[in-house]
Amino acid sequence: MSDICFEDVSVGQDIPTVVKGPMSVTHVMRWSSAMENWHRIHYDWKFATEHDKLPDVVVNGSWKQHVLIQLLTDWAGERGWLWKTRFQFRGMNHPGDTITAWGRVTATERRGDFGVVQLEIGLRNHKGVEGTPGNATVVLPCRGGPAVPYPFDPACLGPASS
Repeated sequence: MSDICFEDVSVGQDIPTVVKGPMSVTHVMRWSSAMENWHRIHYDWKFATEHDKLPDVVVNGSWKQHVLIQLLTDWAGERGWLWKTRFQFRGMNHPGDTITAWGRVTATERRGDFGVVQLEIGLRNHKGVEGTPGNATVVLPCRGGPAVPYPFDPACLGPASS
């Protein structure tokens, strides 16, 4: 976890990545069973390749969501707050893939005691192919100021300041 403050952030800055993998069928199956997602495309190679005509079993979408959330909450730290995120599943990941979650700051705005940070985010495989593009909004404390309150209420942000 980081102790990042709003003043530490600048537009264009990359945040630390999270790397997972190489993924195995065991990884995929464990996550699917933990989520009680018993769709055979996540563990049954013959079903996935013959019935659904996929190249292999596929990594569960909720696992990808988890990795993106980990990326953002690790970066925001204990005093920050992941406010919003959205992303699209545009590509599949399979056993053998190493997946990197990444983020880049696209905009910043001070709001009262806090800073609002916009980020472009995504998941890339080991070949550099982006399969899960998205964006996020993180609220960070200002240096010397209070932590973002839990539970987070957007009303605590106050007016924008320059």
